[in-house]
Amino acid sequence: MNRLHLGKTTLSVHPLCLGGNVFGWSANEVESTAVLNRYFDMGGNFIDTADMYSEWHDGNVGGESESIIGNWMAARGNRDDVVIATKVAKSSRRQGLSADNIRLAVDESLARLKTDYIDIYYAHHDDNDVPLTETLTAFHELVVAGKVRYLGASNYTGERLAEALRISRELGISEYVVVQPLFNVIERSEYEGTLQNLCVSENISCLPYYSVARGLLTGKYTRDHFADSVRAEDIEETVDERSWAIVDQVAEIAQELNVSMSAVALAWLRAQGAVASPIASARVESQLSDLMELVTLTDAQRATLSEL
Repeated sequence: MNRLHLGKTTLSVHPLCLGGNVFGWSANEVESTAVLNRYFDMGGNFIDTADMYSEWHDGNVGGESESIIGNWMAARGNRDDVVIATKVAKSSRRQGLSADNIRLAVDESLARLKTDYIDIYYAHHDDNDVPLTETLTAFHELVVAGKVRYLGASNYTGERLAEALRISRELGISEYVVVQPLFNVIERSEYEGTLQNLCVSENISCLPYYSVARGLLTGKYTRDHFADSVRAEDIEETVDERSWAIVDQVAEIAQELNVSMSAVALAWLRAQGAVASPIASARVESQLSDLMELVTLTDAQRATLSEL
């Protein structure tokens, strides 16, 4: 069974982290449960969600994804066999990283997930309105209480992550040990450079989201056809000729290796410094076969994609 070790943690996870952002949105609970079952039965054990997923969907209030995952774990009785990551700060009901908000939000997430601990608890984004000391101390209290095992930072710059690490060490409290930035072979600026260099030097595992560029790197979109998808409009507005050139190259390499385009895109990510288990979501079971296909690119193939 494929497993990799996450940096400074004791966690052993599958090389594909299943994104829970579609649960309760483009996938209802029945469909989501089918995806979770298939992922777990194929050897997957790493699931990413957030307290605000998926409040943007009509009729939702946030927490739907966590509730679906919690119901699934309770039904399967497999809580100790999966690694659960969730987040705080972006829910409209629990905004920001104040100590009081973190304490309230974690208990609500635990209740929805039907568990008494969270494996990785992320700051969903940085919060310049709250001192880092307050945020980090509140997170540390959760670790001491056993509600959270490890801490992560999502959407942090390298400079702010470095500052957070400095404060944690000065206070002798729990540190951020994983990061979750937007990163894929098309969108690279948020991770490459200062943040990536820090992750490499500090042995902090990177778990990138939008790993297949909102589906653009799966092959379901072409210059002439945008698939009927909830993401299609956003992609169509931002894609440019450089993006299509990368898509074409991913498709060419996939054909050479006789694998899916998703597998190529994810293989490129895993070859980047400090990247561990990229995050990708599946609306239906059939999408998992491509996402969980593990391949290794040649140095030349990786370089060709990087140069584009």
